[in-house]
Amino acid sequence: MSVSVLYMSMSLDGYISGPNDGPDNPGGDGFERLHEWFFGPDGEFARPEGAAGDLFDRVFATGAVLVGRRTAEQVDHWGGDHHGRGVRIFVPSHRPPGPTVANYPLVTYVNDGIESAMEQAKAAAGDREVLVHGAYTAQRALEAGVLDEIQIHQIPVLFGGGQRLFGTAKSRVELDIVQVIDTPEVTHIRYRVRR
Repeated sequence: MSVSVLYMSMSLDGYISGPNDGPDNPGGDGFERLHEWFFGPDGEFARPEGAAGDLFDRVFATGAVLVGRRTAEQVDHWGGDHHGRGVRIFVPSHRPPGPTVANYPLVTYVNDGIESAMEQAKAAAGDREVLVHGAYTAQRALEAGVLDEIQIHQIPVLFGGGQRLFGTAKSRVELDIVQVIDTPEVTHIRYRVRR
């Protein structure tokens, strides 16, 4: 059975984007600092060494993606193919998609709730993970009880502003630490959501 996992790089003070995040500045000021750990000198994805490399492999072996509309539209739905992996992308939204989505057969907008979107993503993923993107979507999935795990890539930096990952959490959620991988660039902490 598929497991849904939020994968997110985050500053020590809880930000997943920098100040001035918007359509003309996706991720805000300094956003790239949160993702340096998996980019090589050429600016392309690069597999880190050791245990962090195994984590990198796991991220790119996901079977489906569940992503918030804002994130999906900022990256133009990854050109219809999340990092070139040929997996289905599900976007929960109360509004119909924009016209570019017609060019992307792997992208599906789901308008009947986060539960339905996750159910469809898990069915598409088979026995692989569903990668979850987006703060708002992650919070809705937690509230609905359909987010299984949270993988935080804790970056040793204080942003002091931007968008917080759990800035609008509505209730207490207990987590169990499943794995910690510590490197000089980032500490990877994986949590399981208690049910």
